Amino acid sequence: MLGLPDTSPAAEPRSDHEMGTDMTTANVPPRDDRSVTFYPDLDEALLKRFVAALETGDTDGLAPRRAEAAEAARGLFRWVRVPGDDNGGVELDAGLWKHPAGEPRPLIVMPSPWGDIGWLMYAIQATGFAQEGYNVLAYTARGFALSGGKVEVAGCEDIADGRRALSYLIDQSGGEFTKAGFLGVSYGSGISQLVAAHDERVSAVVAMSTWGDLREAFYENSTRHIAAVNALRNAPKTARFSERTEKAFADVLADENTNETLEWARERSPLTYVERLNNRCDPVPVYFAHTWHETLFPPNQTLKMFNALREPKRMALSIGDHGSPEISGLLGLPNRIWAEAHRWFAHHLKEDDNGIDTKGQVTGQLMWNNYLDDADTWDAFTGRCEPLYLTGAAEGTDDGTLTDKPVTGWNLTFQAGADTPATVADGIMKTGGTEVTGFPKEYPTGEISRADAGVWTSAPMTAAATLRGIPRLQLTYTASFAKATIVAYLFDVDDTGTANIITHAPYTNLDAEPGQPVNAEIPLQATGYTVRAGHRMMLVLDTKDPFYGDANKPGGTITVTSPDDTPAHLAIPLA
Repeated sequence: MLGLPDTSPAAEPRSDHEMGTDMTTANVPPRDDRSVTFYPDLDEALLKRFVAALETGDTDGLAPRRAEAAEAARGLFRWVRVPGDDNGGVELDAGLWKHPAGEPRPLIVMPSPWGDIGWLMYAIQATGFAQEGYNVLAYTARGFALSGGKVEVAGCEDIADGRRALSYLIDQSGGEFTKAGFLGVSYGSGISQLVAAHDERVSAVVAMSTWGDLREAFYENSTRHIAAVNALRNAPKTARFSERTEKAFADVLADENTNETLEWARERSPLTYVERLNNRCDPVPVYFAHTWHETLFPPNQTLKMFNALREPKRMALSIGDHGSPEISGLLGLPNRIWAEAHRWFAHHLKEDDNGIDTKGQVTGQLMWNNYLDDADTWDAFTGRCEPLYLTGAAEGTDDGTLTDKPVTGWNLTFQAGADTPATVADGIMKTGGTEVTGFPKEYPTGEISRADAGVWTSAPMTAAATLRGIPRLQLTYTASFAKATIVAYLFDVDDTGTANIITHAPYTNLDAEPGQPVNAEIPLQATGYTVRAGHRMMLVLDTKDPFYGDANKPGGTITVTSPDDTPAHLAIPLA
């Protein structure tokens, strides 16, 4: 029971890197905001110095261990151009680490993340893999940095590019290899999964900060993720988007052509092709790394892909937001996620008996006790569900309560159209990034306008309560207008009224009629979180958040009720 009583392209192209007219930026359409960055803590200058050391042997400015790695790998590395998809003769900018001809070796291909630095982001890690005996090719996805073509958002062109990149690496390896793996962070992780689904030469995948169902990442519970789409559109300063990509992004932001965009996203979703991975004689082992407070690709849609895959598979869930748990490893610092990625490939590509296959499928780094919790499966990791029932406003207050017994027949009304201090985060990837360092965003719950939000609070916890899994909110509401949007937030509140966010989710019913009750079941995003003894849980419902495009009519009202047959409640997954 609950206890209740600047970034420019990474290097100037040399004569053998020169591009055709498709590499110019003259026709790049204007974007609204160039201030967004996916990797604010990434030291791009360090990565450029490291690549320069690989090329020239000049290790000035590098720490001793990085200098040693660069010197050891210098004879293995060269900068190359990879023939991409045949359509238009696109070439891809890439780095190649190749051992001298001899015995067949395992191969690793690394498609780049979303951003202007391209494959250089992988330079240190690719060098590490090469020193472990792999031949490695890290390439920049089309439309970014020094690669040709235009950004297709993991479209069929990107899948063809990945397959050709693998063919190029095989050819450079003398036509012989043992096994091949794909590894990617963010954008490169989605491409890696998609290539594996379309090419049986791929024997294992590592997918960090990835997506499984791009439809849900763009339209969660029928609600548009406008902050995520704006970030994708605005973060890369020099990316060249195709007309189809520009249209998809513009349609999400303008709330137009939804079905067309959903089909576009379906074609780019690894979940669409999961049976191709499962039906192979030897299912493709996939290692996923994700975060609880992911604001770009929320975890539920990635978990959907994870749970649909056959074994072997592994999911590592960490404190933070998109890319934040992996960044230190990209810079060559000790990193749990990258260490497991190396072990994953060593086991599945080199057949090393390193024990990673004997660990549970799921590892969760729980907030805020910061320890790792393992389980054999996602279902085993997820806690038992226990309901907290919503009540009407307590006497003398505007707030309802969360209690362990059903309470029906009450109404609680708030108006639509105004934002409140209850928000997902300060900015895309910003708040979650600071969580990694132990500084979660603080919310002043007393400043949440009860006229613009519904608030329900539990009694103080008599003992710590650990949530592991997907909380689910069941409620009935009536809006004075059609197509209402609700955003639900679950907070951990201390005795001063200051809160940290546990999880959240938006919800829109596109078929609702004004004045008609809607019975809604809202899955919140998966969480791993311990609420301390003495703290309270607080559920907040409001109608506006800068992360989402809402369908509300300002000035209208939403009334939450609790019918006898479906009492309003929040199902909490308790460890």
